[in-house]
Amino acid sequence: MSGSDDRQPVAHSHDVIPLREAAKAWFLISLQTFGGPAGQIAVMQRTLVDERRWIGQQRFLFALSYCTLLPGPEAQQLATYIGWLLNGVKGALVAGILFVLPGVVALLALSAIYVGYGDTTFVESVFLGLAPAVIAIVLQAVIRVGGKGLGHPGLVGLAVAAFVALTFFAVPFPVVVLAGAVGGWLLGRAVPTLARPRPAAEDDGPPPLVSDDALHTERPSGRRAGLILGVGLTLWAAPVVLAAVLAGRTSIFVDQGVFFSGAAVVTFGGAYAVLAYVAQQAVETYGWLAPGEMVRGLALAETTPGPLIMVVQFVAFVGAYRDPGSLDPWAAAVLAALLTTWVTFVPCFLFILLGAPYVERLRGNRSLATALSGITAAVVGVIGSLAVFFAVHTLFDETRRLTSGPLDLDVPVLDSLQASAVVITALGCLLIFRLRWSVLRTLGVCTLAGVAWGLATTLL
Repeated sequence: MSGSDDRQPVAHSHDVIPLREAAKAWFLISLQTFGGPAGQIAVMQRTLVDERRWIGQQRFLFALSYCTLLPGPEAQQLATYIGWLLNGVKGALVAGILFVLPGVVALLALSAIYVGYGDTTFVESVFLGLAPAVIAIVLQAVIRVGGKGLGHPGLVGLAVAAFVALTFFAVPFPVVVLAGAVGGWLLGRAVPTLARPRPAAEDDGPPPLVSDDALHTERPSGRRAGLILGVGLTLWAAPVVLAAVLAGRTSIFVDQGVFFSGAAVVTFGGAYAVLAYVAQQAVETYGWLAPGEMVRGLALAETTPGPLIMVVQFVAFVGAYRDPGSLDPWAAAVLAALLTTWVTFVPCFLFILLGAPYVERLRGNRSLATALSGITAAVVGVIGSLAVFFAVHTLFDETRRLTSGPLDLDVPVLDSLQASAVVITALGCLLIFRLRWSVLRTLGVCTLAGVAWGLATTLL
């Protein structure tokens, strides 16, 4: 990293590009954000780095590294960070909101369809195809993240330990993430090359508007941090406090607001990593969903644009519809879904706006990089545990809880194996791993297979 005297400042007193032009670009990006964080990051790479030349390649990768280290959906936070670099606070808000808006609207509609018509033969047949396909998609995530993040035997060991802790001993998810960060930091001290950055050359073309060595001129200060922290925490908590006043402390809105606020700050590694935690709590502790419904929610989230963590909106919608209190079930479901979306994403803006000026002056910090390596390794194990959870509850109709001393896990009842789920899971794996089809295309074909199987079963 070059010295700060050699860097060119990026002005924050005016927009690097017109805000209207940036908003149009972010909206177009938001309509293409299918396929999880890998696909979303690829869209931003192509649009912002390769085509428009708004930000340099190394600067883009640095912002991505910071966002990956944070709890929350890294792609949405990356959009918020780049929006801040280009247009300040206004740009961060525009980029972050537009990135999730299409997904919020789409998943709200799909959740309503599921609640209203989920018991019909056609809708059940759709999920017959979608749910097994998700198993293949989660397995692909394990391989992708593992291929990038497990470059040292010590990191492989951290991943295996995380998988075993979650799958066989029900260790709380936040503890696994924290242990991964500490383990990565300790391993980095023993292996100095653990998190060595990979050089990347700029593509031919005009110089980017925000170059790799540019330093944003919005300097960190206690006054600025206090203002953002105060406003952010107030906005984050206000809807939950209002729900407690109007609906009572024991209402489902308060339970969901508090739970998903907590989940928002432990979602290291993106949606796949936290879903094991959310699924366990939503199904076993609160009873908002049945075990098989969590994988259905993820299947719906996979088919909509935006971050996959949006699946929490589905969880809140279904849970509140079934326990609306004194409200109409549909009104309760919509309010719960919007409240959950709010408490999930407000912290994302807070993390970026609060931390970005400091991070701009911490580029190249090795302690952050090694902690990130440990978290990434733990996330591989977490996603592997999620794949096991989904497979057990999708391929089998019945499971039982096995507890013995520290051992605590779900095991399938073998006689309840579903042939249709096994066949469609195999089809999904074939399309994903052998033919290398996209997530959306695979989901489409598996959905058609599920509909055909369901209709054939009904007719026969």
